[in-house]
Amino acid sequence: MNFDFTDDQQAIKRTAKDLLAQRFKPDAVRELAEAGRYEDANWTELSELGWPGIFIDEEHGGQGLGTVELAILQEELGYALAPTPFLSNAAAGLALTHSGTEELRERWLPGIASGEARGTVGVLRDGRAALVPDAESAGVIVLFDGGSGSVHEASECEIEPIETIDATRRFARVRASGEGESLGDVAPAADRIAVAISAELVGLSQRVLEMSVEYARDRKQFDRPIGAYQAVSHRCADMLRDTESSRSTTLWAAWAAEAEPETLPLAAAMAKAIASDGGWNVTSSAMQLHGGIGFTWEHDLHFFLKRAKVDAALFGSASEHRERVAELSGLGAAVPAPA
Repeated sequence: MNFDFTDDQQAIKRTAKDLLAQRFKPDAVRELAEAGRYEDANWTELSELGWPGIFIDEEHGGQGLGTVELAILQEELGYALAPTPFLSNAAAGLALTHSGTEELRERWLPGIASGEARGTVGVLRDGRAALVPDAESAGVIVLFDGGSGSVHEASECEIEPIETIDATRRFARVRASGEGESLGDVAPAADRIAVAISAELVGLSQRVLEMSVEYARDRKQFDRPIGAYQAVSHRCADMLRDTESSRSTTLWAAWAAEAEPETLPLAAAMAKAIASDGGWNVTSSAMQLHGGIGFTWEHDLHFFLKRAKVDAALFGSASEHRERVAELSGLGAAVPAPA
């Protein structure tokens, strides 16, 4: 059995890696993060390539591909630590595709697929969504409330920008002023959003792992590379284990979304739990491995660590998804899908 990507998927991955490496060099990412903004030209270029609609059907202006292709893009975006509204827009597209009515899909998906009318998704707690990515620039906001959801025009919502530790992404608190238009069961969409975030965590873990291995080869103490010492080499090995564990479970969940949807709830919960823990373990281990330089603002490592920390909290923490794995495996009490 061949577990590799198809030729088309390999081409998507190569194109994404090459383009993002050019557009989001470390200095460019730092400049955008410190300015607290995105670069509109970058989003326009990604939109012209059809990335926002990669998983949306052709009827609604997308490319009609699937969750694996979305995960490929998300991994490369995470690797580049790209400051873009791609994840939030993809989350809205997934919510409308898998939980929306045909009327809602016809109204909003073409703009989401083209990147011209972006969307985002928030999770309600006590009537308010406390951490909604890119709400200020969205045209439509989808709000999950347990197993149900609603769709709102952004102009009808109260949006309060907030600062988080992740300076590479914009966030806001959102409160809807009305009931909006109802969605169906949001669990299929929430599972796919969890897969997309997990893929981003895989990408940033891979990048931080490579940064750490390079540092361990170049940094010398007592005329020896620090990677020659067991304490350092074992830490790198643990980082590799966490990265590959996150990658394998995430790709399994992405595959299951179309090929074996009955397995998706368990696979998505496992992927998000493992990738959330893995992203934090890898980035915090890298901080320790880099020593004093890793704790400075001048080093890029803290941007990855902060993105990993916030990603881990979005759409269900690792502990919430582990509880769901236990429930789906028959080992615990019933737990609603984290959204």
